[in-house]
Amino acid sequence: MEFTLYAITGTPEVSYKFEPPPNARRVVHVPLFGTIDPAEYLLRDLPFDELRRRRAATTEDEVETVFVPLLERLLEGLAVTGPEIRDYGVVVYDLWRWFEHHDWRRTWTSRSVYAAFTRREAARAPNAQPSVGDINIALHWLSAFLLPLAVPVPRTDLVHSTIAGFAALPGIVAKHRDGTPFLVTEHGVYVRERYISVSAAPFSPYAKRFLMALTSFVARLVYAHADLVAPVVRFNRRWEIPYGVPAAKIRPIYNGVDPGVFVPKAKPEATAGGPVAVAAARIFPLKDIETMIRSAAVARELLPEIKYLVYGSLDADKPYVETCRALIAELRLEQTFELRGFHSKPAELYTEGDVCVLSSISEAFPYTVLESMSCARPVVGTDVGGVKEALEGFGRVVRPRDPEALGRAVVELMADDEFRRELGRRCREEVLAKYRTSNSVNAYRDAYLELTGRRVAA
Repeated sequence: MEFTLYAITGTPEVSYKFEPPPNARRVVHVPLFGTIDPAEYLLRDLPFDELRRRRAATTEDEVETVFVPLLERLLEGLAVTGPEIRDYGVVVYDLWRWFEHHDWRRTWTSRSVYAAFTRREAARAPNAQPSVGDINIALHWLSAFLLPLAVPVPRTDLVHSTIAGFAALPGIVAKHRDGTPFLVTEHGVYVRERYISVSAAPFSPYAKRFLMALTSFVARLVYAHADLVAPVVRFNRRWEIPYGVPAAKIRPIYNGVDPGVFVPKAKPEATAGGPVAVAAARIFPLKDIETMIRSAAVARELLPEIKYLVYGSLDADKPYVETCRALIAELRLEQTFELRGFHSKPAELYTEGDVCVLSSISEAFPYTVLESMSCARPVVGTDVGGVKEALEGFGRVVRPRDPEALGRAVVELMADDEFRRELGRRCREEVLAKYRTSNSVNAYRDAYLELTGRRVAA
């Protein structure tokens, strides 16, 4: 199987974390923000004469008579929540066809586009008129998030999107153009996590409503066009079904880990002397590191020698990192709680501790839980996403944002060495039985073969 990969990123300043395998024949980088002209990344294989022809074809009259009606129809769809939302897939396809022959930047900076967008948004909220600033930021968001409609869509046997969001728009295009089978994987539920992040963002009420209406519209549209939705956890059905996915089209495919890499080991000398809880977590609000810090204060009262070692990028959200450091200082946990940054050997960080801690307020089916279980380290995690599906009978699950319960659960496992080690042994056996990488890869392979007609479903 050969792949063309579209990497949707926030900015152009990124680099590979892994070298793509030989069967990834092409990787196209699609940065949504931070470029002067998207053609420099998306269309760099096109001759300059073709780019110049597209700019010349993008006249004000052409934009007003062809593009603006499509834009107005798309904005109309933001209010649609029923099964008729599938009808708006052809609008997405027609927008993609427009950008096959016209210039992206010249289109979105057209006076007629700005006027049409302003009229539509003013009509949508007659009692709460958006400001000029609101209109500008909303139109900027719209043009940025729809950028996947500017990419060439090759003719393939299958389209596989790893999120039910804007990155999946080429799948809708391929479905309308060629009838291409369309598979959607869900890790975290995209629309749910957008609700969480947008609600806490410093945007105006209008901007928040617009962004969530756009996100919800695209998620529903993607679900409506998918032939199979394969969440990594059963929990996601709670959102997928209300957002329009028939239950018969949902087939969970769990994440997997390599038990030959994540193996049980004794604690190293540096941490062998006392009780240690470890965490592998990006330091940003969805991981709720503040609750983990407060849980360490609870645990220290019961087990004074306990230490928490947290590994994860300190650059992803620097203001949040500083908030966490300030809380550590406020609670006088400098000798108890350490933010250690990036760990170069993730397979070894879990064995530095006795248990693993996860304090997230949103998750799908986190690899950190499976990796820790594979290393025979039981996990204390919050009841979000599929954490309970993995840990029930193999760890401890507590409510999110409850530092008291989290800290006490950590101490409970630390206090009984024999039970903790038995739990760790069972964790390892559960991974070997259900959560190997090979199980996950084979399930995707079977889905590919079934959707392309090369294998009939059982």
